[in-house]
Amino acid sequence: MLDHLGIQVADPEAAASFYDAVLGALGHRRMLQYGPVIGYGSEEPAFWISPAEIEGPARESHIAFTAADRAAVDSFFAAAVESGAEVLHEPRVWPEYHEHYYGAFVRDPDGNNVEAVSHVPA
Repeated sequence: MLDHLGIQVADPEAAASFYDAVLGALGHRRMLQYGPVIGYGSEEPAFWISPAEIEGPARESHIAFTAADRAAVDSFFAAAVESGAEVLHEPRVWPEYHEHYYGAFVRDPDGNNVEAVSHVPA
């Protein structure tokens, strides 16, 4: 459904450090950078961060990144914790979503709810 997604961040350096770590754990990397605007992906940039352009509090977003398997979710979670992210939910199966939904949830430096999820059986 989505071709790409961009979010605005209050502190581009802190956000880049966080996303370098957690997206790297999922097999993605910085692909393009135009000044403080950074595009992440594996084949082409699909997730972008850029400096906030308006004043005032940001609204929380929920961003879920696909993980290849449960080990990748665990790697994402470890990278997030190592980066100092607030833990919302440690990796586990979420049967209320479906029997193979394995996800972990953390907050990025801007307060967004960031998740890695695998839909494949263990």
